[in-house]
Amino acid sequence: MPSTFHTNPTASRISRRASPPLLLALALCCVLPALVPAPPLARARQSEPAQRPRRVEPPAESSDQDDVLKIDTDLVLVDVTVTDAAGQPVRNLRPEDFKLYEDGEQRPITFFNVERRGGVERPVAVVFAVDVSGSMSAEEMARLQTAMRAFVKGMSSRPASFALMSFGMNAKVHQSFTSDPRKLDRAIGRLARELNGLSTHAYDAIDDAVRLLVRGAPRTLARRLMKRAVVVITDGFPVGDTVSPNTVIERANAAEVSVYTVTLPSYSRLLASVSSEHVPLPTPLDVSGMTEKTGGTNFYATDRDYEPLFKALAEEVTSTYVLAFYPPEEKRHDGRFHPVRVEVPRGLNVRLNRSGYKSSDR
Repeated sequence: MPSTFHTNPTASRISRRASPPLLLALALCCVLPALVPAPPLARARQSEPAQRPRRVEPPAESSDQDDVLKIDTDLVLVDVTVTDAAGQPVRNLRPEDFKLYEDGEQRPITFFNVERRGGVERPVAVVFAVDVSGSMSAEEMARLQTAMRAFVKGMSSRPASFALMSFGMNAKVHQSFTSDPRKLDRAIGRLARELNGLSTHAYDAIDDAVRLLVRGAPRTLARRLMKRAVVVITDGFPVGDTVSPNTVIERANAAEVSVYTVTLPSYSRLLASVSSEHVPLPTPLDVSGMTEKTGGTNFYATDRDYEPLFKALAEEVTSTYVLAFYPPEEKRHDGRFHPVRVEVPRGLNVRLNRSGYKSSDR
């Protein structure tokens, strides 16, 4: 960099009386410090670029606005499902259609992810957790296998992976995550009823399924947020579980996993027989809040053909939005639970995969 010389009276007197050799020495003393290379640390500081602000979206010129370059640990993600008065999923909403509140205070939406943009569909990872206890009929099992195959086939256009587990006396994984429909098809075909089973470990199975998703299904795939879900198929009461529903809900919320349940006819008909309106009554799984507190929903299979139900389920699973926000600095590590809610246009219904978040302790 160029040197800047400052004069003062003392320096002027010295220069007038000094001999030429002395003048040369003085000039070198002034110029050489500017020419000597800076120490490594100083050079690093000079060349270090200004720190860039955190970003969760790609630059504006990116062709795929749904990409996620980095998910900051302070960023809170919320999966949002919006339905109309008839219960049908609502698509094509824009960021300005949503208002997000934390602790009752509106927060700016830092990131907005839609199900599909530019022809690219959101990737999904689904764990099927199937009740194989003795109360399940052989006919139900056969129809169920056909419907599950139709569900998988209906998602063939998107990046998708599936795992299969069963539960009765114990929870057991039959197929780890695979995108190969043939492997899943063979695993579905091997499902067998536990004819002498005396318990139905539904909550244990959901808990294992959430863990399976955390281990085997990355939060992002090809830089796109992945939808992670557990589909529980059962016809009876959860009995003999070692983990409580509230614990499972908490773990599902922390892993951003939604739980969906399919209640099969044998149980529905049993409850309908004691209902004056001849409609299925809520199951113990419903009463636990497992689905509504994780952003999922329950489907009652009342017809002999399960395929339409599973098609509706596939539509439900793949029609969510993702909203994200940064909590205020003072709340990011206070170790407390902070409720979150989302508002949508009048006349629409909204469901979240979590009722809030618990910040980490420092």
